[in-house]
Amino acid sequence: MDIINYNRNSTENLLPFDGEVFLYENFLTENSALEWYKVLEEKIVWKQEGMKMYGKFLDFPRLTAWYGDEGKVYKYSGLVNTPLPFTSELIEIKETIEKRMSVSFNAALLNLYRDGKDSMGWHSDDEKELGNNPVIASLSFGATRTFQLKHKINKEKRTILLINNSLLMMRGTTQHFWRHQIPKTAQQLKPRINITFRKII
Repeated sequence: MDIINYNRNSTENLLPFDGEVFLYENFLTENSALEWYKVLEEKIVWKQEGMKMYGKFLDFPRLTAWYGDEGKVYKYSGLVNTPLPFTSELIEIKETIEKRMSVSFNAALLNLYRDGKDSMGWHSDDEKELGNNPVIASLSFGATRTFQLKHKINKEKRTILLINNSLLMMRGTTQHFWRHQIPKTAQQLKPRINITFRKII
């Protein structure tokens, strides 16, 4: 399993084939990143979602929130997510990414990982609402977490450390050929918030 050196702004594709992943460290200023974490923690309407599995209702091991333009409903893991209107803070962050990355988004899924026990299992962001070859931008605030990618066919893996104030961009055929996850860890970690901006078709 390869550990990607994240101490740089990546201008090269971090995947060996079948997709495009780029990592940008220190995307915002250090002070604003700290301020954004506090604002998001306090102002976002966090929910404890879950799903029924084997006859039991299980909570997702994280808190989530769905924001976006009116009508941008998103379905995943059996949930139907109707967006809350973008806050002024989310609009400011979104427009910063759009300007610097030359992309556009109309929705955002937010995750709050409260400690190392919170996680996100293996999945691809390949729901039909995202269209073909979606561009997804994930901005991280707070504790460093391990981000893993696994090829769907040959099972090759890549591991990237997502540090505070880093932006991960996934695009091209990534969602067709790779799954990704944030695994649990026994380490004592402080909380992490990430915003995954995307475009609902």
